[in-house]
Amino acid sequence: MGFFTLVRIIVLTLTMVFSVVVLGLAAHLIWLTDLLIGSYFIFAALAIAAAGLSLVTLPIMLIVDCVRRGAFTSMIVVELVWLFILWVLWVATAAEAVVSTNIEFPVGCIYPEEPTINQACHEFQAIEAFSFLNFILLFVYQCSLLTLAIVAASRGNQVWTSSVKDSNFSAPDSQAPQHPMGQYTGTPAPQPPQMPQPHYGTPVQSQYTGSTVPSQLPYSSASGGHTRAIPV
Repeated sequence: MGFFTLVRIIVLTLTMVFSVVVLGLAAHLIWLTDLLIGSYFIFAALAIAAAGLSLVTLPIMLIVDCVRRGAFTSMIVVELVWLFILWVLWVATAAEAVVSTNIEFPVGCIYPEEPTINQACHEFQAIEAFSFLNFILLFVYQCSLLTLAIVAASRGNQVWTSSVKDSNFSAPDSQAPQHPMGQYTGTPAPQPPQMPQPHYGTPVQSQYTGSTVPSQLPYSSASGGHTRAIPV
């Protein structure tokens, strides 16, 4: 299990726990205000809606991601969109609770002689606090997930349709050329043109096949009558 997968489980689990608290407080506050003034506050209804959606969808996202791969509820793009909707609901609940608290209890919960009103004041503050906690958890997690997904996608990795558990956000660039270590990949230096070498034939040596003894012609001496050979 990766680090960010563990962070995801912790964040979603804490959000579900805080949602249970908010759901109980908001339901009791609606019952109490309906009993006292015959109406309810908008932030209490928003709190029930945000808590109910969180408690229905977040366990499904966690359980489906554990038992099945490739489910659309586990896709990062789906998770980012849904978490955005949830934290918008939570921040709207918290903001509306702040406004209602400042209007109804401008000086704080200082009604010891009226325990019911004092209890309602504390429930206002508790819903406000837990709504802000859920907003901060989901907002920080979603921003972190979006940043990691954008960085991984810029490296050429397909992360938008995969789950957080199956994604490797620190994977290297898949489009970068891979070369074995030590292999030179630069442009080879130009080689000078090779000049054609002149071809010289082997000189043919003439062979003398004649006789090495010079031919001799007979010469007759006119004076003595003797014949003598004259070399030619």
